[in-house]
Amino acid sequence: QVQLVESGGGLVQAGGSLRLSCAASGGTFRTLAAGWFRQAPGQEREFVAAISWSGRNTYYADSVKGRFTISRDNAKNTVYLQMNSLKPEDTAVYYCAADFVVAVSEAGYHYWGQGTQVTVSS
Repeated sequence: QVQLVESGGGLVQAGGSLRLSCAASGGTFRTLAAGWFRQAPGQEREFVAAISWSGRNTYYADSVKGRFTISRDNAKNTVYLQMNSLKPEDTAVYYCAADFVVAVSEAGYHYWGQGTQVTVSS
């Protein structure tokens, strides 16, 4: 079993930056693809970004393309989400997910973290 723990969330002003981390334990994380999703109040969880196990392939939602960057350090069993030029509409709980094949939908991921809150003030 793989356990995922997100960190790095917080309160930031519009235009600011945050870096989220997702630390994995309990399995061979370096062989798993990973993704970030978010859920705003009253809305469904949505895809943000994903990365293949090697880090060679990355995918982004149109709403974050050019502002967010997903990366990973397999030696540290950690995936990151660098978020720049944050907007109030980026406010959400951000979740890390992992599975054997990279995907852009929730259904593609078996392992999930508990989430970390990101709040962007205007």
